[in-house]
Amino acid sequence: KDERIEAERLKQEEARKRREAKAKLAGLLVGKGLNAPDAEHVRHFEYGGKIKRIHVTADQLKALNAGELGVVQQDGRYLLVTAALLAEAEAIFAPAVALKVDPAAPAGEDPYADPKYQVPDDLVW
Repeated sequence: KDERIEAERLKQEEARKRREAKAKLAGLLVGKGLNAPDAEHVRHFEYGGKIKRIHVTADQLKALNAGELGVVQQDGRYLLVTAALLAEAEAIFAPAVALKVDPAAPAGEDPYADPKYQVPDDLVW
């Protein structure tokens, strides 16, 4: 019985810490989202095991892919933020970081680079 009570107390303490971190993150992000209402490009990314998307302008898309911008999830919405703000958000509540591009990361291996997938030169459609 004591173990069950202790487990419940720890669970409640963890939930309280998450709520406090989310509230602090919400205070940090107030008015700092860079989402443009006239954004014409869609940037897809994986978050929570699902494919999500954010609408960005052409300049924001370049900056996002270069790692100068990032995406933070807050209350079911995805906010475009600067890299510095993204780092602060990650320090406060890491699970809220939806998209963080590392420009120094090596490119993923292309599964179709294998010679057995190459298209022959004499192939006619």
